[in-house]
Amino acid sequence: MDSSELDYDLPSELIAQHPAERRDASRLLVVDRSTDDVRHRTFADLPEELSGELAVVNDTRVVPARMRIERPKGEVLLLERLHERDGEWLALARPTRKLKPGDRHGSVELLEHLGEGRWRVRLDGEPEGETPLPPYITAPLRDPGRYQTVYADEAGWAAAPTAGLHFTAELLGRLDVERVTLHVGLDTFRPLSTDTVEEHELHGERYSVRPQAWERIAAAERVLAVGTTSVRVLETVARTRELAGRTSLFVTPGFEFRRVDALLTNFHLPRSTLLALVMAFAGIERTRELYRLAVAERYRFYSFGDAMLIL
Repeated sequence: MDSSELDYDLPSELIAQHPAERRDASRLLVVDRSTDDVRHRTFADLPEELSGELAVVNDTRVVPARMRIERPKGEVLLLERLHERDGEWLALARPTRKLKPGDRHGSVELLEHLGEGRWRVRLDGEPEGETPLPPYITAPLRDPGRYQTVYADEAGWAAAPTAGLHFTAELLGRLDVERVTLHVGLDTFRPLSTDTVEEHELHGERYSVRPQAWERIAAAERVLAVGTTSVRVLETVARTRELAGRTSLFVTPGFEFRRVDALLTNFHLPRSTLLALVMAFAGIERTRELYRLAVAERYRFYSFGDAMLIL
């Protein structure tokens, strides 16, 4: 599949800079694959659109992982804790060409450049930086808690599982819910830079599922994956039966879904692995049609944007 097939036109004003005033007030584009019906709802209507699905959410918690560098002007973005005892992390650092191993910037020491801007670093103590918003969000975040799901639990990496940002505690209480954990890192938000989708390499992200949770998930008549990260956990365990580890599962068109029956997701960036996953679930041409419709209907896109439910 040519990577250009993941391109689409998006007016810049549709890139959401702020979350909706109330989490569940965001819009919800509902697509019923059995009838091909499309409905325009709000996220608070989600329970009315479901028919007993077990909703599986990713309970990773975003850490304050963006550490500013003064000289040279730049930043270190913590991605993954490598060794608990000695404080080693995998990180992105910039400007990489002006940095060198042994440099210390506040509580961060650069240890080794791993290529592609990735570094092995040592952090004194726990992360105490800023909320690591994606680069397309340029407006200041008034409440850092809005880049955190209401069910966030397991301290993880630098990005939120954004489909879950729409839930309130009250709305969540109206659903049958189970939790898994995938710590969102470089694989999830790194865009494709290869000519074909198949050439893109995933480095792997850490996941875990409690045995009792998997028993419920395996036995459920229908499973709703809340977000693409939940999809990757569910489909990894469905194939390997391993409840913890690292997954480099790359879901692209032609993929056979074994444990995901419905998908709740935000609208994703062009040339992203996340858009490839949605195309795998809904179909390439159908996804393009839905994205064109979302643009025409002025849905808000990306992390703080609106959501789509594919039944």
